[in-house]
Amino acid sequence: MGTAHGPLNADVSGPVFLALAQADDAALARAAVLGDARAPREIWRRFAPLVRRIVRRTLGPEHDVEDVVQDVFLLLFDKLPGLRDPAALRAFLVSITVRSVRYELRRRRVRRLVGLSTGPELHDLRVVSTDHESRQALLHLYGLLNRLRARERTAFILRFVEGMDIEDVASALDVSVPTTRRAVARAWERIALLAGDDGFLTRYVETVRGQS
Repeated sequence: MGTAHGPLNADVSGPVFLALAQADDAALARAAVLGDARAPREIWRRFAPLVRRIVRRTLGPEHDVEDVVQDVFLLLFDKLPGLRDPAALRAFLVSITVRSVRYELRRRRVRRLVGLSTGPELHDLRVVSTDHESRQALLHLYGLLNRLRARERTAFILRFVEGMDIEDVASALDVSVPTTRRAVARAWERIALLAGDDGFLTRYVETVRGQS
């Protein structure tokens, strides 16, 4: 499954160009393809917080988050002319974000395997929480997430942290709903097993259990 591709409909009405901030996603996508210089800026303004949140929550609050976010938008603007359904702009962007994050996770795993990285770099946990217990739980959680496969880790974040429906997670991962359900289940079982009696993660695991 996944987002279908093909030429965008070039029929754009005048008001779209006058009020891009109020335009819906479909009109905004069309405007970008037609070359309105304001459209990329509005796409960034509208969706950068979403992309940044997914990247940070999946990779952890690291220094290279902004580089990944910028790469995502570069890919989006490169691929946007091939989007068949302009109303699917948000879903299309999320799928690009997920692919970029999974690539980064695989790259980091290789670096760890060859000794170029010692593990997660959670430099500034204050961006997530100022509570000591929460920061420690976050440290422990990302330590566990580093032991999951890229697809399972991403599925876990999208489902339990972003709160996305399983169908939307499947679309973002570009796999079937049953495959997504299995990935989410494996990720949850792995996290629950690894968490064990970890006091910092007990309440978190119980919260996730209620959502699964």
